[in-house]
Amino acid sequence: MFDKIDLRAYTPIMDNSQENTLDSQARQIAMNCACFKLRKASRAITQYYDAALEECGLKVTQLTLLVSLSIAGPVSVSTLAEELVMDRTTLTRNVDVLVKNGLAEVEQGKDKRVKLLKVTQSGRDILLKAFPLWEEAQNSLLARLGKQNWSELSKKLAAVTTLASIQ
Repeated sequence: MFDKIDLRAYTPIMDNSQENTLDSQARQIAMNCACFKLRKASRAITQYYDAALEECGLKVTQLTLLVSLSIAGPVSVSTLAEELVMDRTTLTRNVDVLVKNGLAEVEQGKDKRVKLLKVTQSGRDILLKAFPLWEEAQNSLLARLGKQNWSELSKKLAAVTTLASIQ
């Protein structure tokens, strides 16, 4: 629907109604807004990986958190939120689900004000089940997209992340 929007030429002489102006502006956003397109792609790819991971009971959002915790080791909420470009509230809400399911745990840091997050053994076990499912989905996606296209897209996404993070 949004990829095939009929962009009509609009001039104030033709019609200066507020509704047509709003429609025209909405079409421009749908066709040109980087955020609109990236969020749409994000939702599509999330659904793709969620379906692939269904067998092990993880969502891709949970997989990315477990992978990040596995790599980082015990890590503070603030550090992980910064690394994943997430706000602390959203990260805490998502980590709480992992903790409730026994896949991650929260421990006190040396500074009692700091909470450290880490993967539990159950979290490691589910990662071992998830890796082959993720790998199959990843390879299938790369086969359709092409490794060169993925390499270029990956670099461009990293650049967008960096640019958008500079405020």
